[in-house]
Amino acid sequence: MEKSAYRIIDANLNRGREAARVMEEFCRFYLNSSELSGRAKNLRHRLCGAGNQFDISMLVSARDSGADVGRGLAVSDQLKRTELRDCFTAAVKRISEALRALAEVSQTLKPELTPIFEELRFETYTLEKDAVLAASVKSKVDRIRLYVLVTAAQANTDDELLQLTEACCRGGADCLQLRAKGLSDGRTYRLAEKMVSVCSEHQVVSIINDRPDIALASGADGVHLGQDDMPVSKVRELFNRPMIVGLSTHNADQLEQAIRERPDYVGLGPVFETRTKHIEKLAGLEYVEHAVSRLHDTGIGHVAIGGINAVNADDVISAGASAVAVCSAVTGSNDPAAACDELNNILSKAGPENDQLKAWP
Repeated sequence: MEKSAYRIIDANLNRGREAARVMEEFCRFYLNSSELSGRAKNLRHRLCGAGNQFDISMLVSARDSGADVGRGLAVSDQLKRTELRDCFTAAVKRISEALRALAEVSQTLKPELTPIFEELRFETYTLEKDAVLAASVKSKVDRIRLYVLVTAAQANTDDELLQLTEACCRGGADCLQLRAKGLSDGRTYRLAEKMVSVCSEHQVVSIINDRPDIALASGADGVHLGQDDMPVSKVRELFNRPMIVGLSTHNADQLEQAIRERPDYVGLGPVFETRTKHIEKLAGLEYVEHAVSRLHDTGIGHVAIGGINAVNADDVISAGASAVAVCSAVTGSNDPAAACDELNNILSKAGPENDQLKAWP
């Protein structure tokens, strides 16, 4: 009986360590999250530490891999791995099951280890939640190439703005941001809700400028913050679902602070002169080049912004940007859909979009 218990312990320690490594690699190499990969690594090391409390000679002598009746056993509905998320999901299920088995069986050999295995199991559930939420947001940010800012002022009717939204979506915009200027909260919310609905129909990412409350209530995919808005961490505390948080930056110092705050993407600009917002000093192409290099391997996306149009977009791409935000170049055009299409043709030079991980359901 004791030998069987050691076989179960040995098998599940191996299963758990292997699964924890897969989780760690996903968080490290796909999510580029030092925080999440660090948690996965810590979980793996603590599992190893608990396993080391067993007599290794007893574990190894009880092992009989060749005669294991479960070897090669498969079921027809076993999870197929077609994407990285499938590997992560399978690893999470495997380690949680292994930890449950370890918690149960360790009671017969080393009951003092049972609480440790239980604690690790619940930490796994939390890590799964955080990684899934991060991947859900990342999959949306990764597919953004053309980001269009739609400014809503008192003079604009909702129908005009929704027609513009529809045209941008048809033209191939990947993301639309609603920038409400001088509107009441009620009208801003109603307009946001309608725009989000149009974007959703076309699988276009929807962002609300400055207003996390309206972004959340309207069902938008996220919010964009300025330098004087709430901190990223406090905005995330308001959300009850996965949401994108973007943050404007205008210089290297603000970029470093943004990296510490960890938004999902940063705005880089203004690159050129723009009528949309007054900035005393242009960030320029040099800042775009610096920021893209600095953001490499941080897991934070970027969008170059400010005075970008079909004439100068090539220069922005040459500086390293893979995504650009435009306003009047599209919204001021007689044919917004055609303007989007023209910009998309230019942006295609930035390389194929990241489709390693599709949107999470």
